[in-house]
Formats: sequence, structure tokens, C-alpha cells
Amino acid sequence: MKFVMRPYHIVSLGGYIVEWDFPYRNLIVVNKTSEPIKVEIPVFHEEWISEHRELGLDVIPVSREDNYLRMWKKAHAELDKIRPKNE
Repeated sequence: MKFVMRPYHIVSLGGYIVEWDFPYRNLIVVNKTSEPIKVEIPVFHEEWISEHRELGLDVIPVSREDNYLRMWKKAHAELDKIRPKNE
């Protein structure tokens, strides 16, 4: 299954990680491009991260020790800096 990430948007994929032994509890995905990008869900393996980075997405893995909210706010602030004013 796939969904389309709109340009200059951010999403959290924690609910789409289906592997029990996946090393991250969440993935923050940021589309900093001006084009929509298809994202494959659910997430089954670690290679998913590199595959989607090759598509032009920023993929930020969130481990169990990380502060998810701080990472989300940082990624969102960076996105706001480059987002066109009319978006």
C-alpha cells in the first residue's frame, strides 16, 4: 500500500511499523521538495529508510531513548524555514 506525501509536509509513521524487532519506535518523514512523493507503507525492514531517502525524503529514525516531541518540533521548524509562503 502507498500514500502520497504532499510537498513541504511532515508525517509520523509509528503506527505503520509492523515488525516486532524493528530498531526504531517511530519514523519522522519530511518531504522538503516541491513534488508529491509516494511512500510505501507499512514499514517492514530497515532498508525502507534508505530506499525512501533516495526518493528525496528526509527520514528521521526515533529510537526508544529519543525525545520524539523534540525531534518532531526540530524537523518542523526546519521545514518551516524552507516552505514557500503560499503553502
